[in-house]
Amino acid sequence: MTDNDNEPRRPNGPLRLAAGAIAGVVSGFAAITVAELVSAAVRPQAGPVVAVGSAAIDRTPAAVKDWAVRNFGTDDKLVLQLGILAVLALFAVALGIAVLRFRRTGAAGVLVFGAVGALAAVSRPDTKGFTDTLPSLVGAGAGALLLYVLAGRLERRPTTGPATAGEPVADRDRRGFVVTASTAALASAGAGVLGRSLNSASGRSAVASRDRLVLPAPASPAAAVLRGAGLRIPGAVPFITPNSDFYRVDTALVVPKVDATTWRLRIHGQGVTRPLTLSFDDLLRRELVERDITLTCVSNEVGGPYVGNARWIGVRLADLLAECGVRPPSKGGPADQLVARSVDGMTIGSPIEDVMDGRDALLALGMNGEPLPFAHGFPVRMVVPGLYGFVSACKWIKDIELTTFDAYDAYWVKRGWARRAPVKTESRIDTPRPFARPKAGTVMVAGVAWAQHRGIDKVEIRVDDGPWREARLAAEDTADTWRQWSFPWQATKGGHTLTVRATDRTGAVQTGERARTVPDGASGRHSVVVTVE
Repeated sequence: MTDNDNEPRRPNGPLRLAAGAIAGVVSGFAAITVAELVSAAVRPQAGPVVAVGSAAIDRTPAAVKDWAVRNFGTDDKLVLQLGILAVLALFAVALGIAVLRFRRTGAAGVLVFGAVGALAAVSRPDTKGFTDTLPSLVGAGAGALLLYVLAGRLERRPTTGPATAGEPVADRDRRGFVVTASTAALASAGAGVLGRSLNSASGRSAVASRDRLVLPAPASPAAAVLRGAGLRIPGAVPFITPNSDFYRVDTALVVPKVDATTWRLRIHGQGVTRPLTLSFDDLLRRELVERDITLTCVSNEVGGPYVGNARWIGVRLADLLAECGVRPPSKGGPADQLVARSVDGMTIGSPIEDVMDGRDALLALGMNGEPLPFAHGFPVRMVVPGLYGFVSACKWIKDIELTTFDAYDAYWVKRGWARRAPVKTESRIDTPRPFARPKAGTVMVAGVAWAQHRGIDKVEIRVDDGPWREARLAAEDTADTWRQWSFPWQATKGGHTLTVRATDRTGAVQTGERARTVPDGASGRHSVVVTVE
């Protein structure tokens, strides 16, 4: 007996099982694309794949997140979304096979997908409430209805009209199923394309606001990069990292597109005697400063790529805080933590003492001579030299609250990362690359070293287990930028290991003790193995 009528099913042969699997996949595809279309009327972040993916990121242990960044780099978000789609596809196949025997129950199983997506959407810190559940719920409803209809097409029905001569009833059932499934797949594809198009259009005002923006000349421009600060050695990175090559590590599956004309920043909290709400134009009218600052991600492994140097333009954050009546703890202020909130719900906690100690902590509006790219925080982001990004570099910032570390744990702290994380003294070999096969003779070894807000005093190279030998330092731009270095190595034939270490201006030598990125950044010395021919 079945759960929808008293007719026994036909035996589930291979072809019928395949048809059930196809019905499940087509219905799942319809659910996803209809949800995508509905999310265009709500907001892109409410789509089920994005909502579930974001919720998964929120609940991922620090060690797993670190593993994903280490193995997939900036493709970690794509891998996550593809993984979600793969799981959904398997779930859809299972439901399609189940619906052959349990038509109503199998179709209703699609609603589980909707419930998961809806719960994930409202669990996000940036949730807009009930409206965020609509894409998942409407999409699941459409998928459930389609699966129920397709299951019906796989049932043997009494003939209600004259059949074509020689046409078996089973063939008529099969033809009806193929027509319905094909039509649904084409309609779903159309819905998906339309949804993507509308979601892209929803950010057009933000794109237009960026396109219209002309950054004024800074009142305090950065000095010209010193001659000799950048090396002209094949394989060495450029001193200023182009925007297109600058690393991006964050949790946003959909890059927020914020209209600068409607953007607002609120500064409030403990010790704030004069709260402020600022528009983008308010910031443009203030004194703008331009500085070269190197940023480093705490997820950067020893020798890793998640470090970059850019020329930023913005407003001094310390000046804004002082205008609000904020005093650092060393001067009697009650708050010791600045909590920055992003439009996507991210929270980042920074030590107020560091932000107000005289360093060039900025609310940045521009990067390398142009408005911030969307992926790097347009319209406004924080940049604080000397601190890892997860405790300083809030992108798409909308709110600053003054509080204490005892009273509030920011996003990453809740996941096992440190509350305070000054950048560690590090260095990297950029050339020769690992497993390179240079010719015997003079081989130029080159790379970068950084200890933001302290500066690099010395870089040394060791070949195999030999003595440390001092490298040539390029000119120093500022203590807040990385410093390039080179070493002319007289290479002999055979396999060799090259190791680098740096000494910062406080006299601290880069440690050789290996540590992973969690909880406050990796440590150790970068080595490369080469074979000299």
